[in-house]
Amino acid sequence: MKLPRNHFKPLAIGAPEPFRDLPVRLERMIHFVPPHIDKMRAKVPDLVRQVDVVLANLEDAIPADQKLEARAGTIAIGKDVDFGSTGFWIRMNALNSPWALDDVIEIVGAVGDRLDVIMLPKVEGPWDIHYLDQLLAQLEARHAIAKPILIHAILETAEGVKNVEAIASASPRMHGMSLGPADLAASRGMKTTRVGGGHPDYAVLADASGEAHRQRFQQDLWHYTVARMVDACLASGLKPFYGPFGDFSDTAACEAQFRNAFLMGCVGAWSLHPTQIAIAKSVFSPDPAEVAFATRIIEAMPNGSGAVMIDGKMQDDATWKQAKVMVDLARIVASKDPERATAYGL
Repeated sequence: MKLPRNHFKPLAIGAPEPFRDLPVRLERMIHFVPPHIDKMRAKVPDLVRQVDVVLANLEDAIPADQKLEARAGTIAIGKDVDFGSTGFWIRMNALNSPWALDDVIEIVGAVGDRLDVIMLPKVEGPWDIHYLDQLLAQLEARHAIAKPILIHAILETAEGVKNVEAIASASPRMHGMSLGPADLAASRGMKTTRVGGGHPDYAVLADASGEAHRQRFQQDLWHYTVARMVDACLASGLKPFYGPFGDFSDTAACEAQFRNAFLMGCVGAWSLHPTQIAIAKSVFSPDPAEVAFATRIIEAMPNGSGAVMIDGKMQDDATWKQAKVMVDLARIVASKDPERATAYGL
């Protein structure tokens, strides 16, 4: 076991010192771009003004015979686009693939100074994080990269869920985690072909009452996993994200799934289609009325101690902490979103 005093030491001579706290960034949506398609790369400069994170996807959805084109396209995006305050991420190929090593070596070597986060698929345990952590330190040192590149794990195997706490605490380079429902469903042997969301057959029945019709209530297949992921992330100071919602035609269900994740503690979700950008922006930005009430709690209890009554409801140190989460998020949103800044009065 690594000694605590060595936890924040660089893993290679000349690599930057790891962050002790994650950079404060707005990441309501991680928008996926297929970098092997010329017309999609051409849209990235405009996307930068609309989204919080642009992710160049190298893994699933990229055909095997176009992996090298996707890698070259990612490097072109990194070199050509001015990201400003928008994050630049990649999703590399899985560590058991023939493309993974060159993904990291070539992209970090070419645009590592502009890359914020590497999303690592199919993480099974802390050993996967340790491997990429060491490799990134060596490459940062080789290319004189001054800012550490963070790692974001996708939780999409049964073994990964089993080891979620160890994954979260594996390295100070950890940024957060995303739920990967499709691969996780296959890994678990779940009987669904849906990518995220609920399932009509996963339901409970209301109690029987004579011959009266019994209502069915659809349940959330992912509630348990999201809860475990959120607890593991927040216990280690990381950011949890809902992953993909595959039915682009059902915007109402997408919004409901994103909102459940937001209420449970997730800070953002993946957007795979332009229609999902606005949904994520709306859902993962706090409601102005909630922010206004949270502000009243903080103003009434400046140091967070004691108890007060506001609109007939008792507020104490616990609700002060809840209010602070809401107001802190509103301030981050307001820093990038002038319209919402006005709505929040910030």
